Order: sequence, then structure tokens, then C-alpha cells
Amino acid sequence: MGIQVTFDAADPHALARFWADVLGYEVEDVSPFVDELVESGRLPPDQRVVVDGRSAFRDVAAARDPAGAGPRLYFQRVPEPKTAKNRVHLDVPVPVERRQDEVRRLEGRGARLLWVTDDRGPVTYTMTDPEGNEFCLH
Repeated sequence: MGIQVTFDAADPHALARFWADVLGYEVEDVSPFVDELVESGRLPPDQRVVVDGRSAFRDVAAARDPAGAGPRLYFQRVPEPKTAKNRVHLDVPVPVERRQDEVRRLEGRGARLLWVTDDRGPVTYTMTDPEGNEFCLH
């Protein structure tokens, strides 16, 4: 079993799509399992939502590396908004010649550039995802 990184989220499905796009991951399709749980009465129907045409759990989503090399990302709905700086963040490697283009692309997806630094070596772009979680492109 590999490592899983868990994110608290206001909208776990939107955040799963964002991070799947950033990392080249796939949002996990759990629709057969969710449908089976609802049909058997083990999951209340109001706990199922349709996302991108597929049944999903209302309050959780996940994304995985199709190559199986990276950690699974798990997103769980929480009622409170993010209020402080992350104590942990993801560093995303991007070839130096593509970093500025990637910053612009991710800004178009709802990310925000916070600052650019080279104080520890390579130029690093510190950004936030659409819900304010910090990450770095390096």
C-alpha cells in the first residue's frame, strides 16, 4: 500500500479535478461501487452525487497516478474554510522552460501565484490551489 495525501476541501470533486490536471492524475471512478451501495440500501441516496456524468460519494473524491508511482490524493469535505498557512505542501516538478506557461495555465484553472523566489537554488513559483492550499512549481 502506498502513501495517500489527504486534503480538507469545501468542494472535494472540484479540487480532485484540479489536482488531477496539475499532476497528470486520473480522478477515481467509483460510480459502480457508489451505485451498488445506494441500490443495496447501505448508502443513503442523498450521499450520492453525479459528477462529470458519474455517480460519486457526496463528500469525498480521490485522484491517482495512472502509472502508480505517485501518492494517491484524497479530498474530504469539511465545513470550515482554510484559515492558516499549510504545514505541508506539494512540490511539483516542471521543466524550467515550461514553468511560466504552467503558472498561467494553472491560474486559468483557479490557482493563484503568491511569489517567485530563487533563494534556495532553482526558481520556485509558490502558488495556491483554488481553495488556498499552497504548492510550489520548481
